[in-house]
Amino acid sequence: MAKIDLEKRRRVMQRSRKLGHCICEPRRPCPCDVFTRQGICPCAGERPEPLDLSQVRLTTMVRNAGCASKIAPGDLEAVLSRLPAVADPNVISGIPAADDAAIYRLNGDICLVQTVDVMTPCADDPEIFGRICAANCLSDIYAMGGRPLTALSILAFPSETLDGRIMYLMMKGAMDVLAKAGCSLVGGHSIKDQEIKLGFAVTGLIREERAARHDTAKAGDVLVLTKPLGTGTLGFAAQVGRGADMSEATASMMELNGPAAEAMDQVGASACTDVTGFGLFGHLVSMLRHSGVSAEIWAARLPAFDGVLELLADGVAAGAIERNREFVGKGLHVAAGVDGSRVELGLDAQTSGGLLISVQADRHSRLITELENRGVRAWTIGKILSGRAGEIKIVRDGGGKSIVNQRAAEKNLSVCLKSEKNMGKKTKEKGQGHSPDCCADTFKKADCCPTGQAAPAGQSGSSLPATKRAFGEFLKAAAGPGAIDEKTKELIAFALVVYSRCKPCLAAHRKKALDMGLTPQQLDEAAWLAVFMGGAPAYMFYQDAIRE
Repeated sequence: MAKIDLEKRRRVMQRSRKLGHCICEPRRPCPCDVFTRQGICPCAGERPEPLDLSQVRLTTMVRNAGCASKIAPGDLEAVLSRLPAVADPNVISGIPAADDAAIYRLNGDICLVQTVDVMTPCADDPEIFGRICAANCLSDIYAMGGRPLTALSILAFPSETLDGRIMYLMMKGAMDVLAKAGCSLVGGHSIKDQEIKLGFAVTGLIREERAARHDTAKAGDVLVLTKPLGTGTLGFAAQVGRGADMSEATASMMELNGPAAEAMDQVGASACTDVTGFGLFGHLVSMLRHSGVSAEIWAARLPAFDGVLELLADGVAAGAIERNREFVGKGLHVAAGVDGSRVELGLDAQTSGGLLISVQADRHSRLITELENRGVRAWTIGKILSGRAGEIKIVRDGGGKSIVNQRAAEKNLSVCLKSEKNMGKKTKEKGQGHSPDCCADTFKKADCCPTGQAAPAGQSGSSLPATKRAFGEFLKAAAGPGAIDEKTKELIAFALVVYSRCKPCLAAHRKKALDMGLTPQQLDEAAWLAVFMGGAPAYMFYQDAIRE
């Protein structure tokens, strides 16, 4: 601590005591609680000793962490709906559209795309918080399909009572991410506050004809999500002493949505929004209301970070879930048999969540490919319907009725027919012959050769005999959750596939595992167990299959 100027302290405190109020914060008496606890007078310019930053826990200094600190969407909508309309014809998308970012026409097709976001710490490490905050603020630009150019910072910090190095690390982390996005920090504004807040106003460019708005979803579209859910629950659990492993969620929150936006732009999506404080269902319902459509969500396909569903089932649910539930209101219809934890997962307030992309069914496959090519994980979670605007129907799973499952079934059917054609041939390599029986477990909810489905004209083996259908049901039951959870079973199945050296099975189970939220690293570890038991042949098979 710098040498204290006792004369300055005496002069300042005498003035405060005479007034009966602290001169730098009138709500406090003099001596204030800071002087009593820390022995420093902030009004006299005195500052605390430097802290051991490794012991700092930013999330304990705020009431609500991350985007859970947002005003409830229902309260916000009630105010915004009463504001006067903006008559400027160059405003392409503004407050009435409730879109992720505003679009303002500059010249011809060239437009500005602008957004602002502010949040409280969602991570204890200051630099990591800065990175997450920047990624979160850039996300609205990406959700519109824009390219970020410049940013202005908004910072609230208790500079008189907290080590200034924390502020520096927050800004440094944010600037690293902004630089990665090609976005320059050009200025900002700061205020004193007892609660830490950081945010950025971001400006970018966009072509009007290529803008991805959130009010243009169309019936028949498929919904794709690019990050798992549950950051709000994990953050709340940490605050109440029910901490879970945050490493996976933290890495996800620091990821930019830029690559996902590039993939979306390549394909030409119908509509898009990013998923943040209003939760998946809150942002989806806004998209549906403004697009005049409804949606069906497949609860079993909603991706969650490890431990989130268990926390929700155990009652560890933040207040933001209830606020988001009120916003969605009576438009949320939950079918019988849907796990309540998965409904709460869809209402959980996200920080720096993924993009929710509404894409035409015939472009869905290409979108998934474009995302995979950029290293972006993706989950197909539902479809857009032509029902009542703003209505969300949550079912356990889309089953064979979804376009995704229909495409998967068609693909598997062709594999089965090809395999049946070669059933009698001898194979030199173990695993080359792919029995149609295996397809019963390839896609859990969309078996190939579904019961009663006819094969294409001229093909034999159009339906499975009763014994094969029964065997398929057995495989599905064996793979389902029980004493061993579903993800662990899928890792076991993946290891067995490598051991048995079945290439079609490997491709199908790898996709299924990634869709469930398992990581490539986890699959590699499972594969090494198979190599441990199967030796060099299993190793060579796995390496060749992954390369292909």
